[in-house]
Amino acid sequence: MLRILRRVSLTQWIMFSMVAGIACGSLFPAQSKELEILSKVFLKMIKCILVPLVFGTLVVGIASHSDDLKAVGRLAFRSILYFEIVTTAALVIGLVAVNLSRPGIGVPLPTSSPGVDKVQAIPVTWGGILEHIVPRSFFEAAAANDVLQVVFFAVMFGVALSQVPGPARQPVLAFCESLTETMFKFTGVVMKFAPIGIGAAMAFTVGNAGLSVLLNLAKLILTLYGALLVFCVAVLLPIAIAARIPVLGFLRAIREPALLAFTTTSSDAALPDAMKRMIEFGVPKRIVSFVMPLGYSFNLDGSTLYLAVASVFVAQAAGVDMNLKEQITMLVTLMLTSKGMAGIPRASQVILAGTLVTFKLPLEGVVLIIGVDTLMDMARTTVNLVGNCLATAVMARWEGEFRPTGESLESRV
Repeated sequence: MLRILRRVSLTQWIMFSMVAGIACGSLFPAQSKELEILSKVFLKMIKCILVPLVFGTLVVGIASHSDDLKAVGRLAFRSILYFEIVTTAALVIGLVAVNLSRPGIGVPLPTSSPGVDKVQAIPVTWGGILEHIVPRSFFEAAAANDVLQVVFFAVMFGVALSQVPGPARQPVLAFCESLTETMFKFTGVVMKFAPIGIGAAMAFTVGNAGLSVLLNLAKLILTLYGALLVFCVAVLLPIAIAARIPVLGFLRAIREPALLAFTTTSSDAALPDAMKRMIEFGVPKRIVSFVMPLGYSFNLDGSTLYLAVASVFVAQAAGVDMNLKEQITMLVTLMLTSKGMAGIPRASQVILAGTLVTFKLPLEGVVLIIGVDTLMDMARTTVNLVGNCLATAVMARWEGEFRPTGESLESRV
């Protein structure tokens, strides 16, 4: 029996825990609410990996290439260019989908919901995001798990370290290399607890909201899922093929991080394991450590598509007929304000509230969406993960450094 259990892969354990969690939440809703503590503990275990892992890998990636800092600048430029093109495509697909399906028509906006957790409308500006990138203190950014600020500090630290003479640089570089290897092993240990954390999260979600949550605002949920599927097939898949990324091998590499992202609705939770998997897939560590954290601030494809769908949905529900010019203006606004959203608490809802205020749309729309936001968050977080994993492989191919492991490139799709 023990041998059989050992043969069960982590992916299979996660799938089993998802089913068990849904069943537990449906049959024992009151007791399932008490399981939230297990999912919170697991998420905290994951999040404590982020700062040392991102800092260590970025510093090593930059400082170990002290003779070619131009390569770092080139990689940054190419990454930002790629992110801008892909996220713009996501916004366009979202706007087309919500205009075709019109999920907001006939949906009444709530007048007031005293018991519902409301989102404060905070105006989000491009200048504010730029200012947010620079941390007041590395330790403050680390304590807040603000990946974008940690990335900024790590890049500056790595550039400075690369200019330090060899004998003085080597001990710091060796420490960061040891730190990185240790944190990857740490990730492997923490992932052993994934089935417990994921099962508990699913049980709590179903127990708290009930299976009826699947029926609320079904047209909006289906619109988002359909648009995300179109985005993956019409944008990400052609990019992977054009960049000669072995698609089946890529999907095998990210399946466990993707499941983790879907079930926990947390990009942070899936980041450490996703970085590890992409390095094993054949993407150089220096590219993974630079592109992946940067992408989690500037390449949230699923979240930007969601913002386009949700904004127009609220306008439709409010009976506001936005013409093409106004929707394009909204698209440009979202394209700017969605950058760096990872550094903002409850990011998507805050960005959405700020957009609604900008275009004089009712904030009650946010309250309406909150009820089913968990279901939509599952999908958009997963697409965020897939998009950023693909970005690392594409950048590696663009840099001429992609070396897929396992089968030969010609034998894979």
